[in-house]
This record gives sequence, structure tokens and C-alpha cells, in this order.
Amino acid sequence: MQAYLDDAASTRLDPRVLDEMLPLLSAEWGNPSSLHTRGRSAREAVERARERTARLVGAEPSEVVFTASGTEADNLAILGTAAALEGTPWHLVTSAIEHPAVLEPCRFLERRGVPVTWLPCGPDGRVAPEALRAALRPETRLVSVMAANNVTGVVQPVRELAAICTERGVPFHTDAVQAAGKVPLDVLADGVSLLSLSAHKIHGPKGAAALVVRKGTPLAPLLFGGGQEGGLRPSTEDVPAIAGLGKAAEIAALEMRDEAVRQVALREALVERVLAGIPGASLLGDRWRRLPGHAGFLFEGLEGAAPALLLALDEAGVAVSTGSACSARHADRPSHVLEAMGFDPVRARGALRVSMGRFTTRPDVERLLTALSEAAARLRAGAGLARPLIR
Repeated sequence: MQAYLDDAASTRLDPRVLDEMLPLLSAEWGNPSSLHTRGRSAREAVERARERTARLVGAEPSEVVFTASGTEADNLAILGTAAALEGTPWHLVTSAIEHPAVLEPCRFLERRGVPVTWLPCGPDGRVAPEALRAALRPETRLVSVMAANNVTGVVQPVRELAAICTERGVPFHTDAVQAAGKVPLDVLADGVSLLSLSAHKIHGPKGAAALVVRKGTPLAPLLFGGGQEGGLRPSTEDVPAIAGLGKAAEIAALEMRDEAVRQVALREALVERVLAGIPGASLLGDRWRRLPGHAGFLFEGLEGAAPALLLALDEAGVAVSTGSACSARHADRPSHVLEAMGFDPVRARGALRVSMGRFTTRPDVERLLTALSEAAARLRAGAGLARPLIR
């Protein structure tokens, strides 16, 4: 069986989530907008999921808007804010290390004349609150900075960033797709206006996600139709997927602390042995302010061999990635995240991302270490470099 260490791309469906979904895929097929018994049963499943999802991030159930993906949630947050403020002068602030689901709608607005400030990122992978404070203008209408980076796993200072926005009366959006269910989040305590999360990153199904919209936050719909989800996301709800998201959120909330302790232990064992065993290996970003099961590496001398390293590991039965799964088809391009952190384009093409989840085991990590040592040795030998050995 393959050792799967690419949970930042997608996670294995938890059997408890599947059990929640199965009756809604077979016996309970009603439309949640219908008033008959089957429709009311479907509506109950949706609202139960809304309550569970809200609890995961400290929101009110009425503030949860279900979408089909984290990308859709991010687009609704950014373009929906723009639509709500159409006709007024405004300015948008985001960071240079965002996921494409945030970068592209910001670029879309920029092409249409909206001024966008792109916050820099330091070598530790974090956005400095001082940089945000300096970037704000009287006409700033939205700030969007992710909660944790999908390439490095580094956790951003969301509460500090949001506090600055609160001082200035500016809504703050955070793409928490990587962070939700892995580190504590509380939209009220953190001062977050808009928060995106996705089911398939927390052992739920693909096709279900949510945007949390705090009361009073200006937002307009991007789609129009039947008025579902408070009019912000009209279309018939995917009841089984939404129920799966709710159950995944409930499990994540209950098990987050214990899972974090377990995954940090696995991550640190991995990091220590890679850094000690492979010459030229370095960890991407801040050592400690990162997601529990996430580690990104660069290997000096193997920058151009990242795709070959990935394939060698896959042949050895180990699944990892070279960065964001959404950018995997463009592996020949340097990572915009690493470039923003100050790496030159050649080095920025050589990242290896290891990400763990609820079902990752110590034997999985051991298998990765063995395969990585052997693959790096072969590639270095081909380049005339010394053989590494992980002990």
C-alpha cells in the first residue's frame, strides 16, 4: 500500500463521514427546499451541517454559506465584496503568497482598474503586520490574507492582521482552507469578517466547502437563481456532500488537539532526520509556526530534479508533492510562494512538500525517509554529488 503524505492536496475520507453521507445518497434524496417530509429531512441534514461547521470556527450557523469548493468560497469573498461596493472608490490588499483561488480574482479586479497592494513575505514565510498597516488607505475595502500557506505550511498572524483591519473598519478575509480543523480558529475572537474552508482538506468529501460571512459584512452574490444560502449561493444544495462537511468539521473540532500533538511528533521526527541526513537540505519557512503535519524542503543541488525526485518517490510507493496540487501541471514554473520569500527562480522550482493527516502513521514516515534517501542518492550520483544517507 502507498504511503500517502500529500494531505495538503486532499485527504482520505473518514469512514465516519461516509456513514453520515450514505443514507443521504440512497434513502433520503429529497430537495432541501421542498416542504414535504423528504424535503424537510434533507433540510435538517443541511442545517445540522451548518451548525457543526459553524462550531469549528466559532461562527453562528446563520453566518455559514455553503459552496462547492474553497476556490468558490474565495471568489465569493473577493468578487462578492467588489460587487457589493460597486460604484465606490476602493482598494484591495492581499499577500504575494496566496493560493491562486485568491490571487486570480484579485488580478481580475486589478485588470479592471481596482488598485491592489501585494504584501511582501519574509524568508520565514510570514506576512508582517507592519506591512499591512503601512498598506492600508482610506479607500481600502477588503484585506485578504491566508491563515496558513499551502506550500510551506507556515501559519500567518491572522489575529494581529485582523486587529489592524478592525481598527480601520476594513473587512478581513482569510483563506483558511489549509488551516481549518488543524489549528484553532475563531472568527469572533480573531476579528475575521470572511473565512473560507473546504471539506476535502479535513477528511470530508470533495465538492463541499463554506464561506463564513460575519453579520454586517457587505457581500453580494455572484450567481442568481432560487435564493438558496441566503441568496448568496443560489442552487440546490448537495445534501450528502454538505452533511459530509458538517461531520468532518465535528470530528476535526473534537480531535484537533490530540491530532496536533501526534502530527507534530511525526513532523519533527521527519524534519530532524532529513536535515541531519541529507546535505544541503533546508526547511521552508518558520520552524515552529506551521501546521502540525506540514513540512516543505529544499535540497541544494537537486533544484532542477524536483519532478524526478517526486516520480522516484511515487515509484517507491510514497505520495508527496512539489507544492500546490493546483499548480502541479505547471511544475516547470517556479513557485510564486518561494519567489515571494526571496528564493531565486531556480531554487524556487525545487520544493518538496510533505503533509500529513489523521491516517498518517510512523511507518509511512519511515518509508518516506528510506525512499527519499535512496532517490536523492541516485539523483546526486547522476549529478556527480556525494551520496546522502539518512540515519
